[in-house]
Formats: sequence, C-alpha cells, structure tokens
Amino acid sequence: MGNTSSTADPVEAAGTLLDACLRGEPCSAELLKSLAGAAAADPQASRALFGILVEGLSDRFEPRFCDAYAALFSEVIASVLPQWSAADLLARYQRVRRPRRFEDRTGPVRSVFVLSRVTLGADVAVTSLVLDAAKRRFPQAQVFLVGGKKSWELFSADPRIQHLPLAYGRSGTLRERLQVQPQLQAVVAPVAGLVIDPDSRLTQLGLLPVCPEEDYFFFESRSYGDDTEASLTELTRRWLAETFGIQDAQPYIAPAERIELADRRIVSVSLGVGENPAKRIPDPFEEELLRHLVLRYPAVLLDTGPGGEEAERVVRAILRSGAPARQVRTWHGSFAAFASMIAQTRLYLGYDSAGQHVAAACGVPLVTVFAGFASPRMLARWRPTGSGPLEVVRADPPQPDVVLSRTLEALERLAVAV
Repeated sequence: MGNTSSTADPVEAAGTLLDACLRGEPCSAELLKSLAGAAAADPQASRALFGILVEGLSDRFEPRFCDAYAALFSEVIASVLPQWSAADLLARYQRVRRPRRFEDRTGPVRSVFVLSRVTLGADVAVTSLVLDAAKRRFPQAQVFLVGGKKSWELFSADPRIQHLPLAYGRSGTLRERLQVQPQLQAVVAPVAGLVIDPDSRLTQLGLLPVCPEEDYFFFESRSYGDDTEASLTELTRRWLAETFGIQDAQPYIAPAERIELADRRIVSVSLGVGENPAKRIPDPFEEELLRHLVLRYPAVLLDTGPGGEEAERVVRAILRSGAPARQVRTWHGSFAAFASMIAQTRLYLGYDSAGQHVAAACGVPLVTVFAGFASPRMLARWRPTGSGPLEVVRADPPQPDVVLSRTLEALERLAVAV
C-alpha cells in the first residue's frame, strides 16, 4: 500500500480511503490500520468504516471495487483478529467466489444452511430465492435460515424452513461484528451439510470461513453478471440455475403473523429509508404525496417503522398533508405483519427499502422512488423485480416538486393495472 496523509477522524479516514480506491490509487496501510483499530472499539468509527468505505465500494457493483474491498477488508480482519492471515483470507476468497456447479454426493445432503443478508429487503429480493431453490433441490434436507428474528419472521410460516438464530449488530463495533463468525462456525462446521452464502454480512461478504470449502457455495453478488444491468433478483436466479440447476427460483414471503384486511382497496406506503437519509426526498414531498393519495384512493396504510425519528416524520407528514383521519391508517407493529398487509393491498408506494421487494415478490403493483444511489448500477441492481406491474422513479436530483410530479405520473401509468 502507498502512503497518504492520515487523520484521526474516522469519517475523514474512511472518506480518504474510499477516494483513493475510486481513483484506482494505493491506499495508506497506516490509515487503514488506524481506522480498523478505532472501529474495533468504537461504534461510531465502525459505522464510518462500514457506511462510508465498505458500502461505498460494494454499492457500485463493479469487479474492481469488489477486488478492492476484499484486499482492504482482509487486512482489516487480520489487524483486529491476528489469528487470521490477510493473505490466506484473500486467497480463499478468490477461490470460493468462482461459481461452481453442485455435484451429487454419495450420501444425501441432510442440512442446508442459508445465511441471511441481514437487511430485510435483501432477504426478500435475494435470500428468499435461495431458500426456494434449497427446498426444491434438496427435498429431504433440513433447510435453516441463519440470521436475526426479523428476517426469520418473514418466512416463519413455511414448514420447510427452520430458524438458526444469529444476531448481527449493524450498530456494533467492528470486533462485535466479527465475533459472529466463530458463533456461526461452531454451529455449521460440525454438521455434514451445505452452507449457501448470498453475500452475507455474517461472513463479511464471503471473507470469513465458516465451513470446509467443498461445502460452501458463495454468491458474490457485487461483481456477478457485471456485463448486464440485471437486478439482484434476476442475478440470484441465474446463479442458482448455474449452481444448483434450479431454473426458476422465485422470491417469496411466508409470515406467520398475518393481519387480514377487510378492505383491499387500500394503498400501502412506507417512508422508511433504512437509516440512510440520502434515500429520502426533502420536504414537502411526503406530505404532498399523502395529500394526493387520499384524493385518489379510499384509504392509505402507512408504516411508521421502528419508531424514533422515522415515526415522528410520518406523523408530521400526515398532519401537514391535511389528510382526513378516517383515510389514513398507521401501522406500528412488526415488519412481517406489515408485509402480510402489503400483499393484500391494491398498490404499494415507497422509497428504496424492504417494502418494495415485498410488493414485488407478492405481485402487488408498486411505485418506488429511488434517491441517494451511489451509481446507476446500484439502481439497476436494487430495483424491485416481480410478476406485477411496477414503476421506478429515478430521483436524481431529489428535487421535491420534480420527484412528486414523476411519482404522480407513475401512479397514472399504473391506473389501468390497479
């Protein structure tokens, strides 16, 4: 690694390292080690490392940045956990990232561990297809979803899927995030089964070993299909066909917590942005959108998210819109229950978040507003993909009046479908 001026501030350090990568220049080993050391003990430094550097490379979905991530983060892991060699981690990663076809074995596969992608939207758009393919390719095997409770709740009514609880703290320190690996390894390594990793943060995107290589199948989603503009759902389907011979894997949800809607003319709406304010359109977009929706549809179901700032913002938008109280219903419960309601509604509308992937998986007509994407490829990869009609509003730049106009036009184009 080359030399660049270092700084003690984690945000500046992460930005400096990212800029060097984007320019194709060597990164400062000293600066990277300093950032890793700070992130190991400080949650704020950890958020800078992941939110700026890791996501800044991964969200561009380009092979050269995927390579840069692997080289940098193997060094990060080794600097915090000296039992790992950066060179060995990188060499293994280069082997397992190459797609290979599963070959039948002398004995049956009795267990398949599918790793959660940690975020709910990715677990619908990507992981659910892997679960679908695993059930069909290995009909006699126990299929486990490895991950947190909220992800499991999206599939808990599926009798073929069992839950292996493993929490990953997205707000924790780097050391806390890396400690997930030995917990995962302790569970899956002794079992004669397969691990399917759809680019999970549980393994730090394939860098951390959790089982023998011959039992590990890794979908490296950030550079796979780099010659196309296909969505992640489409690429996952292609990888599953290539790897396991399942040609038509489908996204799905199966929540046990189900809320039945008496009136299905409702429009479901989510204004959540997954802790990424860049995805949000500035005021007065949200209140103006609600004002138009209650004029056009008999009722609106609005998710308030996990609470805090997001819930306050939703309530503020409702009040400022002047929407009649009888027409706006808010939901304060689990996302799995809200997902069950999305599946029953006439239309879904929201930002780039989990709700759009639920609507797409359920064939519900949808309009999604995309802002804050790192590159056009990121928009292409994360666009919702399903059997129903959909409209993607590209909010670039995120000017409230312009985006509102485009969103209303998208609603008009879906009018025949809904």
